[in-house]
Amino acid sequence: MVALLNIFEIVAPVFILAAVGYCWVKFGFEYRVEFVTQFAMAIALPCLVFTALMKTEFQPYYFGNLLMAAITGYFSLAILAYVLVKIFNLGQRTYLMPLISGNTGNLGLPLCLFAFGDAGFGYAIIVFSVTSIVAFTIGVWVVAGGGSLKQLLKEPLVGSTVSGLIFMWQGWETPSFLTSSLELIGQMAIPMMLITLGVAVARLQITDIKKSFLISVCKILFGITAALLVSFMFDLPKVAISVLILQFSMPIAVTSYLLAEKYGADSNAVAGLVVVSTFITVAISPILIAFLIT
Repeated sequence: MVALLNIFEIVAPVFILAAVGYCWVKFGFEYRVEFVTQFAMAIALPCLVFTALMKTEFQPYYFGNLLMAAITGYFSLAILAYVLVKIFNLGQRTYLMPLISGNTGNLGLPLCLFAFGDAGFGYAIIVFSVTSIVAFTIGVWVVAGGGSLKQLLKEPLVGSTVSGLIFMWQGWETPSFLTSSLELIGQMAIPMMLITLGVAVARLQITDIKKSFLISVCKILFGITAALLVSFMFDLPKVAISVLILQFSMPIAVTSYLLAEKYGADSNAVAGLVVVSTFITVAISPILIAFLIT
């Protein structure tokens, strides 16, 4: 009973905040997703990432191994996803990236923070950074048929991640007044992302629930399989392995829907995948976290 209560304490804040966004929209209130998302991704989250990395104790061996594990994991996941798309003749532009890119930001970062603390959050940022790079390079290339290196370099998250890693590596710290200000701004990021996730789920529509369910299950299982595979290939501490597995189990990212909408893929199909996979994650994440923290 105590263990179940501990798991509930971990996951409840995440899903309660998402439920706030979901109910807000269902009650008919206005929520400007574009503004909130832009503010979170351009200001709040970069501040959170930078300060979290700066204050994380530098472990070059483990961080380097986790970076390589994340890259290798996504390569393995991409192979599994490509095989599934080809076998079942799914549209590559529509279904390949949703099967690869998980919601390691809006949902993964808060879960890792609440489940594994500051140390786990530092590892989670590494995986999230790799996810973002994959989404804005390979993701755009797959969906639109062209690369986006320029777009990647313009992303504030890239600069904040690189700067945070440099500060962590060198043991530098910003002046206390600046650190406090950046932390205060960064504290807005997780609530904003979770509420926005709930809003997105409330607004998206499911077109084929059976197909969406099967593909969503495959995405989550493929992610866990890829993470388990690479965890045996690289020397990582238990917390880093747990973070890697949890991050790779995340549902299909809203980013996949936005890319499909922007570049003319079947955005309705992707919307169904986002909604269904998110609800599946709500059901299985407490079980997975209970397994990972034992």
